[in-house]
Amino acid sequence: MEYKWVTLSNTTVGILMATINGTITIISLPAIFRGIDINPLTSFQYLLWILMGYNIVTATLLVSFGRLSDMYGRVRLYNLGFLIFTIGSILLSLTPNMGDLGAMELIIFRIIQGIGGAFLMANSAAILTDAFPYNERGKALGINQIAGLAGSLIGLILGGILSVINWRYVFLVSVPVGIFGTIWSYTKLKELSKPSRNEGLDIAGNVIFGLGLILILIGVTYGLMPYGSSQTGWGDPWVIASMVSGAGLLVAFPFVERRVKYPMFRMELFKIRMFAAGNFASMLRSFAYGGLMIMIIIFLQGIWLPLHGVPYCQTPFWAGIYTIPLMLGFVTMGPISGWLSDRHGARVLATLGMVIVGIGFLALTTLPYNFSYPEFALIIFFMGLGNGMFASPNTASIMNSVPAKYRGVASGMRATLQNSGQTASIALFFTIVILSLSVALPHSLTQAVTQAGAPQLTPLVQKVPVTGALFAAFLGYDPVKSILSTLPQNVLSTIPPSAIATMEQRTWFPTAIAPAFMSALRDAFYVGAIMSFIAAITSALRGRIQIADLEGDRSVKS
Repeated sequence: MEYKWVTLSNTTVGILMATINGTITIISLPAIFRGIDINPLTSFQYLLWILMGYNIVTATLLVSFGRLSDMYGRVRLYNLGFLIFTIGSILLSLTPNMGDLGAMELIIFRIIQGIGGAFLMANSAAILTDAFPYNERGKALGINQIAGLAGSLIGLILGGILSVINWRYVFLVSVPVGIFGTIWSYTKLKELSKPSRNEGLDIAGNVIFGLGLILILIGVTYGLMPYGSSQTGWGDPWVIASMVSGAGLLVAFPFVERRVKYPMFRMELFKIRMFAAGNFASMLRSFAYGGLMIMIIIFLQGIWLPLHGVPYCQTPFWAGIYTIPLMLGFVTMGPISGWLSDRHGARVLATLGMVIVGIGFLALTTLPYNFSYPEFALIIFFMGLGNGMFASPNTASIMNSVPAKYRGVASGMRATLQNSGQTASIALFFTIVILSLSVALPHSLTQAVTQAGAPQLTPLVQKVPVTGALFAAFLGYDPVKSILSTLPQNVLSTIPPSAIATMEQRTWFPTAIAPAFMSALRDAFYVGAIMSFIAAITSALRGRIQIADLEGDRSVKS
């Protein structure tokens, strides 16, 4: 077998493992949190950290690991990533404790996975670019990304099945793939690039960039938590201090990089038009698209599926099944767009792809909360097509535009901007939904308990935190039942039995919050559409085809 196909198959296994882990975790969160016995009304921070902790770690480390890979060998550190990721998966499956301590262990073990994932992500595109000639890279990256979407699809279905049996199997399923991939990568992959071991490590740049990004992402995470009487924490002095300090460090970062001898972040690469436009378009695309999946899954599992008679124990599986069209759209278009970009360039394909995604967001805003599934499936399939049309041509154009000796750091820079955009997108979507719900939810719950025949509960339901209501809906809990269980007997006795029976029905809480939640989602979808169209404009500015020749680092333009 030619070596280029060995690299493609091995990096494909790595992508498959990482993407299975991503979607299987999201779809299985209700089972995981129920398994460790978490109270949804007081534990929203754990949901955020399990969702965003992985991305925070990878976004912080990707550029540093890309630079280290250029110095010590891309294959060597890619192999190490496989090993660390597998160890993280084993630890997650063995999580020993329950409650808050169990949640903290899950977060720590996810961070270990994130370290391994950063090594894999920082090097996979660079290893493929080293192994394939420039006129086959779009096809190779397209096949690689199809495997990524196939992994996402497998993760959704496996998560729905395994979470019903035992939540630990959700993490254990990655272990055999990880062991196989680790052994294969150590025995079959070889270095094609020449490590630049005569260059030093940029310690100052690593510290400033890593600390700045961590402070901003931590600030974003806790900005989504309630603070005082506010539903969000953006007014928390610690959040403000974290954001300002992080922003200050990142503003200082490029000035530091211009003065160090061996910079980790090659600022001069942004002088390459194709590289700059492709990366900014990718970041904007992640900003628009990154929070879509978690919002759709929360809505399906917490509201739409229960309203259609699906028991809560089965909602993870059916939420996975019902989001398959999004993946199928990507898998359908990914290889076609990669093949076409090898021949005609990335600008038209990538730009059109983001326009399609933007139109898809606008189409989602037209749906009622009790929508018809075929209409919803068609829209998300359409969005998957657009995303597939953008992804591999854009990645190929970025990697083709940089000299061979900088591919490791370029791959890390690309993945860092993409992961930062995705993390910011999750934070943005949650912020929009929380702020919108904070206005509409108290009225919706007041109206619901009044219609049920228990108006005396109005002061209590108005105090239900929006984050708690979101988390409770996602996990299949009804916070009103928790309120009823804490009421003194003399208050509980004033509520008619018929009202209690009504409020304890499976569909009562989803119906109560559905109109407010769908209205909030529409606001998020409008923002997603705007960001998608800006990404399309940025993509269109990438200019002509530009290939940095493997031999001599000269540019080939057409």
